[in-house]
Amino acid sequence: MDYRQDEQPIQVPRFTESAGFYTSKKRRKIMSKIRAKNTKPEVRLRRALWAKNIRYRLHQTDLPGKPDIVIKKYKLAIFVDGEFWHGYDWAAQKDRIHSNRRFWIPKIERNMQVDRWSNLALRELGYTVFRFWSKDILNNLAQVTNQIELFLETRRLYA
Repeated sequence: MDYRQDEQPIQVPRFTESAGFYTSKKRRKIMSKIRAKNTKPEVRLRRALWAKNIRYRLHQTDLPGKPDIVIKKYKLAIFVDGEFWHGYDWAAQKDRIHSNRRFWIPKIERNMQVDRWSNLALRELGYTVFRFWSKDILNNLAQVTNQIELFLETRRLYA
């Protein structure tokens, strides 16, 4: 099923000076340091899972949304989402964006839309999807790993 038929993709304007967006060299340098893979929260979660003898695969490109961590045996896809990029508490945080609003608001809303589509597509394939905010991993790692362990334990019991 193509979930994209139900909802039109959000159009994000190109981030160019000709479109009215301006970036300083300092901002460009800061933005270039932001990573999509192997972020601190993601690595921390992976180490905790490995220490608990939970084995996984990373960044499966053959799955929708390229989950950060995949446990294929139990059909579990785990995403580690950054609060800014994936719209944590979006209704309240949207008003805090002051510069380049014409770019950032559609950009983050598009990210949220793609996340919804990825979740639906993965569920259609029989996967269970866990999405954790990076701050939850950094502040409550034991709780996050416990949630994953409980899911795996229930899957083992009913497999």
